[in-house]
Amino acid sequence: MEHSHVQVRGLKLHVVQIGTGPKVVLFLHGFPEIWYSWRHQMVAVANAGFRAVAFDCRGYGLSDQPSEPEKANFNDLVDDAEALLDSLGIDKVHLVGKDFGAMTAYMLAVSHPERVLSVVTLGVPFIIPGPAGIQFDLLPKGFYVLRWAEPGRAEADFGRFDVKTVVRKIYILFSRSELQVAGDDEEIMDLVDPLAPLPPWFTEDDLGVYATLYENSGFRFALQVPYRCLSMDHGVTDPKVTGPSLLIMGEKDYVMKMAGMEEYMRKGTVKQFMPNLDISFMPEGNHFVQEQLPEQVNELIISFLNKNCST
Repeated sequence: MEHSHVQVRGLKLHVVQIGTGPKVVLFLHGFPEIWYSWRHQMVAVANAGFRAVAFDCRGYGLSDQPSEPEKANFNDLVDDAEALLDSLGIDKVHLVGKDFGAMTAYMLAVSHPERVLSVVTLGVPFIIPGPAGIQFDLLPKGFYVLRWAEPGRAEADFGRFDVKTVVRKIYILFSRSELQVAGDDEEIMDLVDPLAPLPPWFTEDDLGVYATLYENSGFRFALQVPYRCLSMDHGVTDPKVTGPSLLIMGEKDYVMKMAGMEEYMRKGTVKQFMPNLDISFMPEGNHFVQEQLPEQVNELIISFLNKNCST
């Protein structure tokens, strides 16, 4: 894989590429992920004839930190992605997004449909950040999204541990099918037993890569985007993605247990916003399905790209 830093909107973004040719797939990571989260998919799509591009979002990993991270929001990530395509000389792209990277993909497809050939998302169905997209009143008290949205709370929680331990705990916790809800007398990190093992598909070497990248960036920007700007109105007035799209959901993904989420997908309500959406449910899949079951996910993505995309 080829690593570089590309100047984008005043910041240098860490960009990783593999493969060549006019058919380009842009990968958008979530939290606590990073470009490395797509390592299995990037190799697979490159072997299938595509050029794979992934990057650390601003404020993450080896990308630069913005000067005022507390003012950042999802529009910054959308604008960064578009400007990165310009810098790399890419006109149109297939998007693959996971977790909050899925939200970035949706927003990019809504705001710049002329540049998006198709959209594949994992772990989060069509949601636009903002009061109309996320029903915070339906989230359980003590849920991690609410806790981490409180300024200073996650900082104090994470600050009790080294970065590697924080990433370890999050990967263990978010691999489970239960919602991450802390009691009044505990924090989110307390939900993981210190002796709990890593998931079998996530090695100590993998953890080391994540830890090194987050030791460089810290969590300051990651707590702002996504968690502390989720309720902000991002100015999207016509939330609809009309191009070909695929949603990959693990049936053991905790997101399935969020209020109304499974019904939103299974009853097809989501297709009001994505009329050309296919949904693939993976019975054993969890929230990190692209790392947990890479061969199955790769097959779904490549089959979708080959079926729907001629360029």
